[in-house]
Amino acid sequence: MGVGQDSKKIPPKEQGGKQNKFMLIGLLRMLARLPLSWLQAVGSVLGWISYLVSSAYAGRLRENLAQSRLWRDEQHFGRLLHANVSESGKAITELIAVWFRPLEDATRLAVSIEPLALMEEAERRGRGIIYLTPHLGCPDIAAAVAGLRRPITALYRPPRMKSLQPLIEAGRARGGVSLAPADLSGVRRLFKALKRGEAVGILPDQAPSEGEGAWSDFFGRPAYTMTLVGRLAEATGATVLMAFAERLPNGSGYAIHVATVDEPLGGADGMRNLNAAVEKMIARRPEQYLWAYNRYKVPAGAHAPPTKEQGPGTAGRTP
Repeated sequence: MGVGQDSKKIPPKEQGGKQNKFMLIGLLRMLARLPLSWLQAVGSVLGWISYLVSSAYAGRLRENLAQSRLWRDEQHFGRLLHANVSESGKAITELIAVWFRPLEDATRLAVSIEPLALMEEAERRGRGIIYLTPHLGCPDIAAAVAGLRRPITALYRPPRMKSLQPLIEAGRARGGVSLAPADLSGVRRLFKALKRGEAVGILPDQAPSEGEGAWSDFFGRPAYTMTLVGRLAEATGATVLMAFAERLPNGSGYAIHVATVDEPLGGADGMRNLNAAVEKMIARRPEQYLWAYNRYKVPAGAHAPPTKEQGPGTAGRTP
């Protein structure tokens, strides 16, 4: 009787919204049983559809990849571009498996961690770990695996489409992973987690909001870069590790690569050191970086970066 009475107090629109959410999550859990290779194949097709349909998407992808100068000649650029269009689509559909398979099955997709000794040493220090996972490969599987080892609080930006929020929470906030919004309350959670000796996860190439970053070169072009990582590291003495989950061929899983970030991350030099560490990791597998991400945007309210003359053959020229 109590259940019936409570349900009458819930507006019909809200009840319908909850039912739709549960139905969608149930459907995604069913789709998650499909082989990873199938999900990634669908993603590859969607990647090409996005590239061919959206001139803005295609233009930004080409421009950012060209800006990186991680290509040797025009033929190499073409191969990287072709691969990246496909890989960018895979990054979306593979989340069905990563988010909605049972956690044990999902984390089993990570077939290796190299070098594991870096993570173990950071854990022995007991001063907290800052995991930096760029928009490279599959950041979510890296966070899920880290969460099996110790609690990790992942900073994220809530989606503009509020209807996606339940999916993000259902997929990411499980096991040892908890979510913290990219605002003052979320930053406080990160500090508290590190003080407890836990881990935090941050996308270091996420463009911050106005007042939360400063301009620093990223692949030779000014990008608004977060100051949060440096503040966290200096205030807590936490170990900073860069992590990248490489997408392996034919849906065979992921190889997690870990590297230390030993350079100081505070101040203007710190932001350049941060971007340099991200660049170094991207150079391992440039075809798996999300080049279509609007990394060089000017946040609302922020001043545009100072202009500087560009040398021949650089900055934004696509082959």
